[in-house]
Amino acid sequence: MTSGTLTGRDPATGAPLAVTYADGVITAITPGPADARGFLAPGLVDLQVNGFLGHDLNSGALTPETVVALSDAMLADGVTCYLPTLITASEASLIAGLRAIVAARRADPRLIRMIPGVHVEGPWLSPEDGARGAHPRQHVRAPDLAEFDRWQEAAEGLVRKVTLSPHWPLTPEVVEGLVARGVLVAIGHTHASPDEITAAFDAGATLSTHLGNGAAATLPRHPNLIWTQLSEDRAMAGLIADGHHLPAATFKAMLRAKGQDRVYLVSDVAAPGGLPPGTYAQPIGGTVELSADGRLSLKGTPYLAGAALPLKACVARAATMASIPLAEALMLATRNPGRLVGDYGRLEIGAPADLIRFDWSEGDGDLRLDTVLLGGVAA
Repeated sequence: MTSGTLTGRDPATGAPLAVTYADGVITAITPGPADARGFLAPGLVDLQVNGFLGHDLNSGALTPETVVALSDAMLADGVTCYLPTLITASEASLIAGLRAIVAARRADPRLIRMIPGVHVEGPWLSPEDGARGAHPRQHVRAPDLAEFDRWQEAAEGLVRKVTLSPHWPLTPEVVEGLVARGVLVAIGHTHASPDEITAAFDAGATLSTHLGNGAAATLPRHPNLIWTQLSEDRAMAGLIADGHHLPAATFKAMLRAKGQDRVYLVSDVAAPGGLPPGTYAQPIGGTVELSADGRLSLKGTPYLAGAALPLKACVARAATMASIPLAEALMLATRNPGRLVGDYGRLEIGAPADLIRFDWSEGDGDLRLDTVLLGGVAA
């Protein structure tokens, strides 16, 4: 293992820091040189990644090579930990995807650290237009713990998070079963009633998947499924802060309602993310348009077709959208999601030496990375 020291500035105070590491672990944090440049932070943690730079986890033909290439792309963009996200598909397709991810981790030891689990978003979602989003209707189906056990067998225990809609009968029993198996259960892509959502939280669900999205375009003023999840103190909410999925005022209000400790940012980035503006064909969603500002939409419509901005851009935009300090925006993409999946997202002695250094100025729409370390090794 390598050892060394990375210098930069504390995002909270601007004070110069020197972070020393050895054998993959931070061993000391001391004052750095007065001319230290850039900000230092833990590597970013993204709990919802569908693809990036053309690498698609949901193409229907996932290979270990694609997972390794996607991981390289994520690492270069400052994400040192992520959950590959498989969306609604046939059981055979999901199992094949899970096996490909397992094989990728075997082939590349870095991925054992980078990929602590898999997020399965669906197929137990709402079949209704709007709430379902881009998930294929033909593969939406009711929750089934026996099916989950088959996923988990194929994944060798790697499924760590499941997103479901609690409108299905027997959802509380399914949630209890998943929690008993050590799985994080999230509410998402739903038209469920407030009572059904509360019952899922009573049964052990603890997360909301991209709250404010994956819902009908029009809802009752109150009560509705968003208010119920916002007010749920037992649950953390994932939010997409790309400036397209949530207006700034909505993001700011949601962050204030949940509180800093109960929000984590996700990119929910899809395969066209990181590519030049243009038109792309996706196996799920069809023909999509990627604009210069990072908006991904169904061609010729105003409707979103997923997300295209990486997590570092969401951090930068969250600071502006919510009028919060950079250090607080970083917490939403490091410490908060990191504690859900293991020992990630900490800049402390004894923490893994997963580090990023970057430049940022108030109002910037992205972080400008110059250094990424995974276990003290440069990406």
